[in-house]
Amino acid sequence: MHLPPASLPLSLHSAEQVRALDAQLIAAGTPGFELMQRAAHAAWRALRRRWPDADEITVLAGRGNNAGDGYLIAALAQRAGWRVRVLAVGEPTALMGDAALACAEARQAGVAIQPWNECAPLAGVLVDALHGTGLAGDVREPYAQAIRLINHSGLPVLAVDIPSGLHADNGSRLGVAVRADLTVTFIGLKLGLLTGVGPELCGVLQFDDLQGDAELLAQAPSLAQRLDPANLPRLSARSPVAHKGQFGHLLVVGGDLGMGGAALLCADSGLRAGAGLVSLATRAEHVAAALVRRPEIMCTAVASANQLWALLERADVCVVGPGLGQGAWSRSVLSAVAGLEGCQVWDADALNLLASGQVVAPRQGVLTPHPGEAARLLGLDTAAVQADRPAAVRALAQRYGLVVVLKGAGSLVAAPDGRLVLCDRGHPAMAGAGLGDVLAGLIGALLAQGMAAFEATSLAVWLHARAGEVLAAQGRGLAAGDLPGAIRQLLEELCPCVN
Repeated sequence: MHLPPASLPLSLHSAEQVRALDAQLIAAGTPGFELMQRAAHAAWRALRRRWPDADEITVLAGRGNNAGDGYLIAALAQRAGWRVRVLAVGEPTALMGDAALACAEARQAGVAIQPWNECAPLAGVLVDALHGTGLAGDVREPYAQAIRLINHSGLPVLAVDIPSGLHADNGSRLGVAVRADLTVTFIGLKLGLLTGVGPELCGVLQFDDLQGDAELLAQAPSLAQRLDPANLPRLSARSPVAHKGQFGHLLVVGGDLGMGGAALLCADSGLRAGAGLVSLATRAEHVAAALVRRPEIMCTAVASANQLWALLERADVCVVGPGLGQGAWSRSVLSAVAGLEGCQVWDADALNLLASGQVVAPRQGVLTPHPGEAARLLGLDTAAVQADRPAAVRALAQRYGLVVVLKGAGSLVAAPDGRLVLCDRGHPAMAGAGLGDVLAGLIGALLAQGMAAFEATSLAVWLHARAGEVLAAQGRGLAAGDLPGAIRQLLEELCPCVN
């Protein structure tokens, strides 16, 4: 995953919203062909910056406006003295409107345009101008075969606006899709570029607003917001006379036999993120190890739900699920937690027990499923969840009336009232055990310190992902226990404890 540049906008749009915005810009006085020319110039500049030693391109063009962008890029390269070839997968005579004008300009510049076939040579930088954001169903032949050949060419690839075959709204792969090294997208940032397989297919993502009217762009409807330091919720600074009782009592419940580490990671994360008091209710076998590892955590052996009531009454926020298991002990303690009025965070096996119908959901709080857990909660398979992650997380938030974070690349946070945010931070080195336990504890700590559920979850997801990026500079082998220290530092930089 490539780190997102700071120039990416905060608002995330659907393909339909971007088309509407494009129409508004045209109605406001910018001709459509001029917007197409601006897009081509933006892509051409990005191509030269990324591959400064290149002198040859092959443009694979479809038959819509995306193809028009490709024809104009070819014209720019031809006039710059490059070796240029356009392979027309869509018949040029079928082009209409601005795309037909773009094709004519390429011909006038002397660009060689030939019909695509499987034996056509590919050379230089490949420019994907096959399908734009209007694609909704699976890619059809001969486009599918053209995409397969692009992906097997081993050549550098620039995708114009969106990698062909990627769903602009949900980040799913429509049968086959181009794997680009660089994607330059225009006018509005599409949600699907940043979730699902979007980050894998886009490579480095760049954005250009094509000098559109700033007021129109700012007022355009959006699907979601991208989390960024510019819009992250903040914890308030602490009073000089602050005391631990003002920052909440966080209780972590989990750690069945053999799984005590998950619950301890969760509690440790809550402690390092600033909860005033942290308690851990776990199996007796894990108490000694927990006290050795982190004596600041008040660790209590719990054999049944009856022994949990006193702890629950004292807690402000409860995180349940890390290392919980699904046995009799697990079901007993989870049932006790579920009856609480206070705010809760449910993770891991708490979600699996909820999905199986053995417990009811909490009245307020946060659910933190990964795609497999989300699938079980929705009665789907994991592939269906990944095929439309925004729809899945919204459905969960509506079903349970709770804030939900759907973890994974391009993590999404949804509220029952329709709010949706996306986190485009993170790193593949975070693909390891225990990191979800750390996130659950972090959310719990922010809740304990007085943040509302949606705001606490949004901030926690960003901090967790950004900490993973920072630590991943050392490469593979990132351990979940490494994260709380990095999160603590990032939290202090973002929300200083003292003004």
